[in-house]
Amino acid sequence: MSQESYISLSELQRRIKSAVEESLPLPVWVAAEIAELKVNYSGHCYLELVEKADSSPTRSAKRTTATGTTAGRIAAGDTSIPRAQARAVVWRSQYAMLSAYFEAETGSKLAAGMKILAKVIVTYHELYGLSLQITDIDASYTLGEVERQKQQTIKQLQQDGVWDMNRELAMPFLVQRLAIVSSASAAGYRDFCNELQSGGYAFAVELFDAVMQGSAAEESVCAALEAIAMRQEEFDAVVIIRGGGSASDLSCFNSYRLCSYVAQFPLPVLTGIGHDKDTSVADMVASTPLKTPTAVAAWLVDRMARIDAWLDDSMQRLGELAVASAHRERLRLELFSADVAKLTTLRIERQRAYLQMSREVLVSAIERVIERENHRLNIAHEVVEARSPQQILRMGFAVVRSGGKAIRSANDVEKGQKLTIELGVGELTAEVESIK
Repeated sequence: MSQESYISLSELQRRIKSAVEESLPLPVWVAAEIAELKVNYSGHCYLELVEKADSSPTRSAKRTTATGTTAGRIAAGDTSIPRAQARAVVWRSQYAMLSAYFEAETGSKLAAGMKILAKVIVTYHELYGLSLQITDIDASYTLGEVERQKQQTIKQLQQDGVWDMNRELAMPFLVQRLAIVSSASAAGYRDFCNELQSGGYAFAVELFDAVMQGSAAEESVCAALEAIAMRQEEFDAVVIIRGGGSASDLSCFNSYRLCSYVAQFPLPVLTGIGHDKDTSVADMVASTPLKTPTAVAAWLVDRMARIDAWLDDSMQRLGELAVASAHRERLRLELFSADVAKLTTLRIERQRAYLQMSREVLVSAIERVIERENHRLNIAHEVVEARSPQQILRMGFAVVRSGGKAIRSANDVEKGQKLTIELGVGELTAEVESIK
């Protein structure tokens, strides 16, 4: 092969460099996500920029976990593989100014996971390859990207029909058993505990430690909520708290997955995410959104105080009602006693009158019976008198006896037998001369 049929590597690199610089002679604005960011000891900032596939997946919310609870589980496509990738640098002379400007506008420092709109000069080096030199960053784009994600999450939750689910849960009468999702080392968690303890009420608090900021926050908070859902019968409510932060710091609380968990959670969720300027989607779907961890604790203490006051008032009212009821019942008893006495007297009088009347009726009836029986006795006496032996004898009949026994047949005597004949007046003695 002749020397004219090939070129050296350096010549190839020189031609690529020339082609790149000729085709892109001026700076261009590029939208990308920061995959990595490092500031070296010299003050230069080195970044790895990526463009990922459009992460607007169709999400389905399965609402049954292993324990039968309701918690959002998001099925999303894998968007971890980038579609494009490039190295970038912000030289020390510009990095201090750009980073300060970006933090002042967004409230956040440049960090991995942020989407930025950067003005870049495309360069190509024979040894280091393609590189982007960042000369400016549009902070409003990053803020707009946060808002876009927020609105997209809101729209998706509403389409899924889960937007109002947690807010529609009834808050328990007593909220004392609390599952806390926070970082154990966070100042906001300590402030929450201190405020809760100063209220003077007995709260049972269990912390489910989670990362509350950065790329790991979404997964960590969702895992904590899943752990709580497995033991939901042990708690009255869930509290998600963290200290203040910028809009970018709190971007995980606008993510669809985390907000879907909150919206579908089977227990009322209270949020105190510590930001005054903006409201996250997690706040919007939570049962009770509050501004700060301290505000959540104050709300819980105030609720307990109101219930305490209500119980005291109810006790007092119950005592008053008991006294009034006893007084009313005493009056009713006195009225009943008077009515009973009156009714008893009336009844006794009626019974006395009834007895008197019954006695008179009985006496009259007895007299009639006696009179009737006397009449019957008189008739019977007359009949008896009319049929008495003396009366019969007075009518001309006689009783013939022999040896004291009455003779009823002629066959009972013999000739010559002595007989006694009783007449109506007196007796005769006779002797039988003949028998016929």
